[in-house]
Amino acid sequence: MSRRHAAQKRTVLPDAKFGDLVLSKFINSVMYEGKKAVAERLVYKALEKVEAKTTSEGKNGVDAFHEAMANVRPSLEVRSRRVGGATYQVPTEVRADRSQALAIRWIITAARKRSEKTMIDRLAGEFLDAFYNKGSSVKKREDTHKMAEANRAFAHYRW
Repeated sequence: MSRRHAAQKRTVLPDAKFGDLVLSKFINSVMYEGKKAVAERLVYKALEKVEAKTTSEGKNGVDAFHEAMANVRPSLEVRSRRVGGATYQVPTEVRADRSQALAIRWIITAARKRSEKTMIDRLAGEFLDAFYNKGSSVKKREDTHKMAEANRAFAHYRW
């Protein structure tokens, strides 16, 4: 890793249908082999299914997506820190961009592991589970927070 310059952040264009940057990043993460049109179709159809199920709460698909993302985003994580020959798991706060990236990654991974037949159903199911604070991606966040809480004794090694 180069110590000379920090990597430049690339700007992501908002998605075509809703003009949302977070949704655009999510679509880019779902995408396989550069097939963005396929990824867009998957995510938009999943959002339509979510919207059909959450209209009783007065939420449209994008609002439900943002609430699901907020429910999955971690605020603490552990990082390995080597001190005097021993490695400690030191709890640290997560930067906003990293917590967003982790939430996107966890939702997509959990959706791919689900047992529904199509990826649209899997994504919609994972969005709904995250919206209602249950499911694999929320469990991943809870496990991350538990790990940070358990290693709170090593917080003084924070750098």
